Amino acid sequence: MIEIGIFLAAAGITVLEMAEAAAVGIALYADTKNVTAFLAIALGVIVIFIPTAVVGNLIAYLPILLVRIISATLLLYFGLRLMKSARRSVRISRGLGPGKGAEHEEQKGLFVACFSVGAVEAFEAAIVLVALYPNSYSSTILGLFAGVLIVVVAAFLLHSQIRKVKQANMKVMVSSILLTFSAFWYAESVIAVSDLVLIPLFIFFTAVVYYISHRGLAVPVPQTSS
Repeated sequence: MIEIGIFLAAAGITVLEMAEAAAVGIALYADTKNVTAFLAIALGVIVIFIPTAVVGNLIAYLPILLVRIISATLLLYFGLRLMKSARRSVRISRGLGPGKGAEHEEQKGLFVACFSVGAVEAFEAAIVLVALYPNSYSSTILGLFAGVLIVVVAAFLLHSQIRKVKQANMKVMVSSILLTFSAFWYAESVIAVSDLVLIPLFIFFTAVVYYISHRGLAVPVPQTSS
């Protein structure tokens, strides 16, 4: 018999964590047209969720402090990387060119970065899922699969809409999200922090990332022959 409360809790945490990973995959795919972004994120999710489903109770023995620090560090790395990519997209949109070595830099570490994002988000969800297993293992597993399915379907349906958004703006947004959660998890490793802090943090990082990605990139003025 399915426990509705457990099912909804498992589905909710899965959607919450996987939505961020999906946003990163969409942003990178829109920029690089490289399907590796999706494959790497999916692999990162799989290598966490499958062992969690089989021996999920063992993950509870890992210290939450270590998990938060590792998660925050990985998201900090990827947030900064995406901010750099946002600046490159701004350059292209303003007719300034992608910059020296841009193509090589775009491909470098793509798989590792996406795999890390998928694994980190899955790990965050797994911590909550482990706590739900003793209440109803079957309901938790069903909620997990339902959550993943919801994110996959939503990403597919919204993909065409997201592609219409300027790549630079989308990257600024995603980079700000990653840096926000990175700062939040670093802070939570030291003190208890209210979730309401996420709002001003997001506004702050959006302003910072936008400024850095647009700084000194004026639109070139076309020369006219006299």
